[in-house]
Amino acid sequence: MRSNVETAVHYTMLLMDEPMSRHTTWRVGGPARFYFQPADEADLSDFLKSLPAGEPILWLGLGSNLLVRDGGFKGTVIATRGRLDSIEVLAPNRLRVGAGAATALVARHAARAGLCGAAFLAGIPGTMGGALAMNAGAFGSETWEYVINVQTIDRQGVIHRRTPLEYKVAYREVMVPGEEWFIGCELQLEPGDTDAERERVQKLLKKRNQSQPIGQPSAGSTFRNPPGDYAARLIEEAGLKGFQMGGAQVSGKHANFIINTGTARAADVEGLIQHIQKVVEEQTGVRLQTEVHIVGDPA
Repeated sequence: MRSNVETAVHYTMLLMDEPMSRHTTWRVGGPARFYFQPADEADLSDFLKSLPAGEPILWLGLGSNLLVRDGGFKGTVIATRGRLDSIEVLAPNRLRVGAGAATALVARHAARAGLCGAAFLAGIPGTMGGALAMNAGAFGSETWEYVINVQTIDRQGVIHRRTPLEYKVAYREVMVPGEEWFIGCELQLEPGDTDAERERVQKLLKKRNQSQPIGQPSAGSTFRNPPGDYAARLIEEAGLKGFQMGGAQVSGKHANFIINTGTARAADVEGLIQHIQKVVEEQTGVRLQTEVHIVGDPA
């Protein structure tokens, strides 16, 4: 069931029983009870205020780094893709970014403005909100190295402005005080040569395309790298490269990627994740921790 309300720029969209397979990069996942796209921050604030206390909420960007089980999500998905996606240069060396902005576009926008430091974001397949929530990183850099403040919204629809000192930030993890969600941030970058930074972005994109199974349905890196090692190396050493369960397969190009060969269900992906963890732990003693978030109910 669809309900659209026109606004000056965007529109509010509220769907019921919306299949999450349409919105996740693995192309799997059962229905969300409600799927909401806000028109803007004011619309988002009003919507949050209207939700029942305790309503489960799942924030969604590009749908990467996420596995929704086949039974779906018995709550409300708030989708920022194409919404809350403004990117603005603040003189002389700051970038204000909305949570819905794709990280690759942030990298390109910064490069065009002659601001250096954000090129690594081109290697992250998601939105700025997701990058903030998990301290996403690539090519030796991490998101929160450049964050000078963030804007969040709480369940009551109140918007807050916070500094990095109010968060505990670690490798692929950010401890958020209370029940708040990121809706934007400001990044501190360095003025530099526009052409050189554009070239750096293109080189990183090329490196990503050469080393990762781009063009095949995946969710990005499946596991976190353990201290002093690489998940992909451990998985490959365990002889699991190319291993398949149902329609889910360990990529033959990069062992830390699981791809949907075309017929996978969420249960296939989760089963393969668990199999990889079991085999790698048996062979090496290392228990791989997932980087992807797994939500929802089994079928």
